[in-house]
Amino acid sequence: MGTVLRRPPAPQPELYVFSPLDYATVGVYVAVAVLFAVAGDLLRPLLLQLSPNPAVAVYAVNLLFYGCVGILAVAAARRVVARDLRVLATRPWFTLLMVPASVIVMLILTAVLVAWSGSVQNSANQANVQALMQQVPAWLIVPLLVVVGPFVEEYIFRHLLIGKLGRRVNIWVCCALSALLFAALHIVGQETLTLPVLMPYLAMGATLVFVYVWTGKNLMFSYMVHASKNLLAVIFIYAIPPELMTQLQQVHG
Repeated sequence: MGTVLRRPPAPQPELYVFSPLDYATVGVYVAVAVLFAVAGDLLRPLLLQLSPNPAVAVYAVNLLFYGCVGILAVAAARRVVARDLRVLATRPWFTLLMVPASVIVMLILTAVLVAWSGSVQNSANQANVQALMQQVPAWLIVPLLVVVGPFVEEYIFRHLLIGKLGRRVNIWVCCALSALLFAALHIVGQETLTLPVLMPYLAMGATLVFVYVWTGKNLMFSYMVHASKNLLAVIFIYAIPPELMTQLQQVHG
């Protein structure tokens, strides 16, 4: 059923050559990420000028950042996006079944790795997202966490690091690099790096790497899996009252 998806994209090798727009997109992404990682405390007073509510200020900055990078990413990968959507359209049942199946595998793998590594421990990133969602309505969160954010991350960590860099470097090295950098992105600023904190993001990154390679480097399939997992997390967090969420975290901690 997935035969077409697993065919390598060799007939269009020009789609996997780094372009100036790729370099510009990555440059903006890395520069802003490093800026906030290094000078986050210095920038906090400037953020608060946007809004007296820190969560709203953080949301505004993230939306602006991911919105700008997202526009660049879509422009850089527009031909790949169009091709991959056409491929998925030829196998609609594969897409409808395998996207949720991939999310389930991701959740199972996460549970197994976290259980193996020790007790459940929230990362600073997860805590910040939960705090943000408690103060920002869902209709504002979804565009950032479900639509734009996953596309930017799949474009950078899968399409560029595996699809394009894999033409120059061993693809397994690229896959490992993709999973590790994806996990590192989500724990930047974590005071104590522990396996329980790292494992959920490694499991997610490894699953996304697998589905990207398995479907013949289909960017839109890995994006759909990533977006679906984030949507599930958003629904879960908004559906559970904050008080109950705090109690659950205390029990698992």
